[in-house]
Amino acid sequence: MDAKKLRSLLTEVQAGRIDIDQALKRLRSLPYDDLGYARLDLHRALRQGQPEVVLCQGKTAEQVSGILQRLWEHHDRVLATRATPDMAAAVRAALPEAHYDATSRLLTLARTDLPDPPDDAPYALVVTGGTSDMPVAEEAARTLEFLGSRVERAYDVGVAGVHRLLSQSERIFEAEVIIAVAGMEGALASVVGGLAACPVIAVPTSVGYGASFQGLAALLAMLNSCATGVAVVNIDNGFGAGQYAHLILRRICEAQQP
Repeated sequence: MDAKKLRSLLTEVQAGRIDIDQALKRLRSLPYDDLGYARLDLHRALRQGQPEVVLCQGKTAEQVSGILQRLWEHHDRVLATRATPDMAAAVRAALPEAHYDATSRLLTLARTDLPDPPDDAPYALVVTGGTSDMPVAEEAARTLEFLGSRVERAYDVGVAGVHRLLSQSERIFEAEVIIAVAGMEGALASVVGGLAACPVIAVPTSVGYGASFQGLAALLAMLNSCATGVAVVNIDNGFGAGQYAHLILRRICEAQQP
């Protein structure tokens, strides 16, 4: 339940359209709903402004479907990450309105569309070292878009051909936050951090040959960046980067409101 629905419920009680027992029946699943295999945090939208996001990885298709069905009963917008095609099929069998993006592996449900951010709204720029980093980058970018933030993309601008990155200088200078997604040696984050005046969120990916150790080399390089203003999330954690960038943009937009 989010603030809008709770306010509506309290208004109905105040107006006498429903009695206290009926209201309690609607609220009895708070503060969480125990499904046996998952305890759904139905208060999160009230605390943080958005519902609990479901990590599908490690769950069965039936568990993912059950969780999303229950969340859909309480929220108008639901997001799930790391969903496989089989999970998506199970969810769409129960919830035909669900949308699955195979690149980002995001499952989304939305009864209402958020307004598109204006063209001059603060934006996050998502950059990648290579095309192979796109799945993680799209997880970040589409998370931002689902949450209502403005996003721009600049993919395949890695340091092996640094002129490609420098051609994006104007967008780098104007961004309010940048998500730098790279595998291999992870140098992209340091170069971007040396150019940008805004926060840089570095995302190491598991892309690379043997000595990259499934992203560990990029992670350590980003953690040891000589550029200031660079924060690092975990390997392949595009969602975490997108969520963090959204919080930054949301605060900026709130501060700009009269």
